[in-house]
Amino acid sequence: MYQQMIFVNLATNDVDASKKFFTELGYAINPQFSTDDCACVVISDTIVAMLLSKQRYADFTKKEIADSTKTSETLICLSAESREKVDELVDKAIAAGGTATGESQDHGFMYGRAFDDLDGHTWEVMWMDPAAVQS
Repeated sequence: MYQQMIFVNLATNDVDASKKFFTELGYAINPQFSTDDCACVVISDTIVAMLLSKQRYADFTKKEIADSTKTSETLICLSAESREKVDELVDKAIAAGGTATGESQDHGFMYGRAFDDLDGHTWEVMWMDPAAVQS
């Protein structure tokens, strides 16, 4: 059965610094699709973040590239398998140079935190009790 994937393309000021940041979070860089101006970050079997230098990113759009430290162009939300895994990933991101953003969200059956990466892109990490989504 075909498994649809998502490729999140993000502009970065420093590809090498972004590679280091995301590997410190525990993600792998796929060298087959990485160059000096692009890092292919494997988040899961179906989620890939393409971190592109602003020059390379501009090859794909005629729009002005947002300054993600001042403008929110996207919110990326990743699921986590537990509340502890939410904290673990966000704490790793902060230790690697990211910035905590927003308040923790604790609704009992759902828990989340967020961080901004080195370029200001906001990544939310959310856990939801599987029993709460049973139909």
